Amino acid sequence: AEPKTDAAETSAAENKDAKEEASAEQTVTYLDEEYTLPGKVETIVAASLESMEDAAILGVKPAGVLSIGDAVPSYLESELSGAALIGDKREPNKEAILALNPDVILVSSKYKEEVAADLNKIQTTIPYSHISTNWKQNLELLGQLTGKEDEAKTIISDYEKKASGAKEKLSADLKDKTVLVLRIRGGSANVYPADVYLNPVIYEDLGAAVPEVVSQAKAQAELSLEALAKINPDYLFLQFETSENADAPTALDDLTANPIFKSIEAAKNDKVFVNTVDPLAQGGTAWSKVKFLDAAVESLSK
Repeated sequence: AEPKTDAAETSAAENKDAKEEASAEQTVTYLDEEYTLPGKVETIVAASLESMEDAAILGVKPAGVLSIGDAVPSYLESELSGAALIGDKREPNKEAILALNPDVILVSSKYKEEVAADLNKIQTTIPYSHISTNWKQNLELLGQLTGKEDEAKTIISDYEKKASGAKEKLSADLKDKTVLVLRIRGGSANVYPADVYLNPVIYEDLGAAVPEVVSQAKAQAELSLEALAKINPDYLFLQFETSENADAPTALDDLTANPIFKSIEAAKNDKVFVNTVDPLAQGGTAWSKVKFLDAAVESLSK
């Protein structure tokens, strides 16, 4: 008769298989770059607001997240509460990240090279894109890392269907109209390139014409009141976050009270929309796009 397999031997073999799986490596391709990660990704540090937003919409709880004012950002608190805080976006706390023993660190592609390089010494660090037109690849990456590929595909598909219907509905209203998105930072109004921040929702997904000031912008660019008056938008989306204007807390009120501002078409016709999505929203994520599409359609339909 065959000798019975000892239970301890079976358990040891299972443990060995589990350890081999954990120690095995995998190669992940993202935006044409390859990254080597542990075979099983269990501990993710979301060291970027972009990856935190995607985690929230995908139903993923990272082990560590960035803080604003020593807390999980309020607009993501319900989804990400309980995650360890790893410092702010300017310089995440390396010791706090190291203590979490992450399998991967997701930083923002806006990070300074030396900050990302330092974190890469702890574990493979992927620069999660802040360019809005990479939003699908971002969500697909997080879906791949967490076994939620199907959920990511559904979010993308549902968004595209909704955007297509909205574009058709608004096409007549937006014909020959100028729509502009401005973000007040450091007390100044800023415009962004067509593929950055909330702009792709307006110009690509809803089909509004791209103003020259947007097509010429290479990055965040300050816009003077005189330049705004010259553009004279019919619809204006204004985003203002207190923490980004610590030295100019009245910047929004000062802008909207200015006689030059009051002379533009959007102001005269009550088509200035302030913080239609949370002002901390990064713009180029699935979370931001889903929220802003609904808000933009509602605003532009008024």
